[in-house]
Amino acid sequence: MCRAKAGAAMQRSLVERAVRGDHEAYTRLVDAAFDRLYKVAYLILRDRDAAEDAVQEALVAAWRDVRSLRDPDAWDAWLHRLTVWACYRSARKQRRRNVVELHVMPDPETAGAPDLAIGAAERDRIERRLGDLPIDQRAVIVVHFFLDLPLTEAARVLDIPVGTAKSRLHRGLEALRESMRAESEAGPSVRERTA
Repeated sequence: MCRAKAGAAMQRSLVERAVRGDHEAYTRLVDAAFDRLYKVAYLILRDRDAAEDAVQEALVAAWRDVRSLRDPDAWDAWLHRLTVWACYRSARKQRRRNVVELHVMPDPETAGAPDLAIGAAERDRIERRLGDLPIDQRAVIVVHFFLDLPLTEAARVLDIPVGTAKSRLHRGLEALRESMRAESEAGPSVRERTA
């Protein structure tokens, strides 16, 4: 427990320094958060380049607006919120371009929720289906389950009412269940049968 408190105190100190304009402190904070932010963006957007762009956009916005951060303890939630918003903007741009990409297999290096109870094949299957959900439902599921945040905190990160987060989570999970049930009833895919 002391280690966690020391880590929180160190982060708070770095955030306070970054708020005062210390670029080195900001860089250390970003280095500590980048992989986590990238995984969140990738799970939401399902595209490596778009995820990287969204994280970069969020980090630029964070540096630009860090002086407005009133509570240093809110750093992580604030970064997650900026990242999710950047993902929403990226998804809107992608929709306007009318480009459709199919992601059949997730990248094992960047995909994967930290749930060791689920086998790799099952996790890949869930993540493929996750990509089929609307982005608002996908974002709630990722923030709640991947970041392991309570739904009230997930709603705060997404800047939506808790009731909205609950309904999006419910609809998203129901859609995932139905999609996986339909896939199971249909049998193995053509790709799986030829492998």
